[in-house]
Amino acid sequence: DDMDNLIEIVRQAAKEGALLLYTLADPSMAEATKKACDLWGVPCTDVLRPTIDAIASHIGVAPSGISRSSASRKGQLSEDYFQRIEAIDFTIKQDDGAQPQNLARAHIVLVGVSRTGKTPLSIYLAQKGYKVANVPIVMGIDLPKALFEIDQDKIFGLTINPVVLQAIRKTRANTLGFHGQKSNYAEMEHVRQELDHANQIFVRHPTWPVIRKISFIVFYGELICFLSCYNNIFFVQRSLEKL
Repeated sequence: DDMDNLIEIVRQAAKEGALLLYTLADPSMAEATKKACDLWGVPCTDVLRPTIDAIASHIGVAPSGISRSSASRKGQLSEDYFQRIEAIDFTIKQDDGAQPQNLARAHIVLVGVSRTGKTPLSIYLAQKGYKVANVPIVMGIDLPKALFEIDQDKIFGLTINPVVLQAIRKTRANTLGFHGQKSNYAEMEHVRQELDHANQIFVRHPTWPVIRKISFIVFYGELICFLSCYNNIFFVQRSLEKL
């Protein structure tokens, strides 16, 4: 469908080092595309948005996006489509610990240290229809109180091999222009300390399944398996055949 195609296009652009130009009338889909491009390091431009904003400013009417009663060129948009767009919108707003007061509304909550893949995995799950929040584990900073007040069965710890994490952080630091600057962000000792700190938290909360990041599909499969075992209400008969 549309979201699957969009994510696949962004991935392909990242693989080929391409520039992505897009024209999407739906603000949520446009924002999701921009977020995905940022995550995969794809330079992108929303060609349509400046025009829409200019027209809205000129006539004094804010754009409404696509209404639930409108028809696309393919026919009437399904309720499932809008649920997925709503999930993506929610997930983007809950990224990196934002708005912890909304954690109870999430179907899935991912917890882990920086660069363990919380955000891209959140977006991947959101385009499958799940509202996802992710919360960073940072040494010296307490996790939000709201995290411990919600259903603990929907919280998942995310970890990764320290060598892989160090490589990811080095690449990220170089991308942000931090190369050569004094920082322990990508130092192996610091990486191991952060992962150990996260593991101590996971041990204290044994109801949180801990999944090692391998790939989106493997993560999705393991997560769905865990959630099915817990019999959470969010699993609406979705199966891995949809992947």
